[in-house]
Amino acid sequence: MFDYTEIIKKAGILVEALPYIQALAGKTVVIKYGGNAMINDELKNSVMEDITLLKYIGLNPVVVHGGGPDISKALKKFGVESEFVNGLRKTDAATMEVVQMVLMGKTNKEIVSLINQKGGKAIGICGIDGMLLECEKHVEMVDGKPVDLGNVGRITKINTRILEILTQDEYIPVVAPIGTDKNGQSYNINADTVAAELAAALKAEKLILLTDVEGVKSSRDTDKVIHVITSEEIHRMIEEKAIVGGMIPKVLGCIRALEGGVGRSHIIDGRIPHCILLEIFTNKGIGTMITQQLIPYYENEKL
Repeated sequence: MFDYTEIIKKAGILVEALPYIQALAGKTVVIKYGGNAMINDELKNSVMEDITLLKYIGLNPVVVHGGGPDISKALKKFGVESEFVNGLRKTDAATMEVVQMVLMGKTNKEIVSLINQKGGKAIGICGIDGMLLECEKHVEMVDGKPVDLGNVGRITKINTRILEILTQDEYIPVVAPIGTDKNGQSYNINADTVAAELAAALKAEKLILLTDVEGVKSSRDTDKVIHVITSEEIHRMIEEKAIVGGMIPKVLGCIRALEGGVGRSHIIDGRIPHCILLEIFTNKGIGTMITQQLIPYYENEKL
C-alpha cells in the first residue's frame, strides 16, 4: 500500500496557511530585500518565488531593495572612495552618479527580471518616478555635531498613488531607494527607512525586513530568538542594552511603521530558503514579529 505520510504532511502545511491567506487577502505587504539573499543565487530564486506566490494568492507585495555590495564594487572600479557615518554612506556628486546607475540600471532590473522569470509581473521604479519619494537633505548628528553626508536624503512626502495603481492591478512594484527634491536633485536614502515609511504610507498589513540575522534575541548572550514581541517590550530591551548595534535602527523602523498604521512588522533571516512564506504562513514563523498589541488573525492563533 502506498505511504501517504509525506503527502498528508504537505496537506497539513497548506491547511495551516489557510487562515493567514484568508486574513491577508487583498492586503499590502512591503518587503525590504537585502543582505545575503541578494548575493546567493539559490536564495535569490527562493525570495522571488515567494514574492510571486504572494501575488498569485491575493496579496499585494511591494519590494524595496538595497544594493550596498554592488555600489561598493562599482565605486571601487571607478576609483571612488567610500566613507560611512553611523551606517550611512557619504554621497558626494560622483558617488551619487554611481549609486543611481547601479541601483536603477543594474540591481533594480535584475530583481524585476527574476520576478518576471517566476511568472510575476514586476515593474521597477525609484522614488523619482511620479515624485514617489520627495526628500530634503539629511544631516546626521555625531557627538552632538552635524555632519554633511552630501546627497543623502530624508523623506518629507510620499506619493503612494503610483504604487496603489500598480498593486491594485496585476503588477509587483520594485522600488529603488532614490528620492528627489522639488528642484530635481537626487538623493540616496537608506533602504530600511524607505521600506518602513512606504509601509506606513500605504497602511500595509505587514512590513518584512530580510536580514542576515535570525531575529531579535532574548538577550545579548543567547541564541534564543523572540518570535513575537510588542513595541513596548522592544523599547525596554533597548534601554536595558539587550538590543544593540545595527539591530536598533531595524527595530525602530519597524516600530515607526506600526505607529503609522502597519499591522505587523517582521525581522527575518533572509539566509533561509523561502523565509517569507515560512514567516507569513506558519503559526510560529522563523523570525521576530513586532506588534503594538497581540491581536490574533484567527481564533486559535497562538501569539
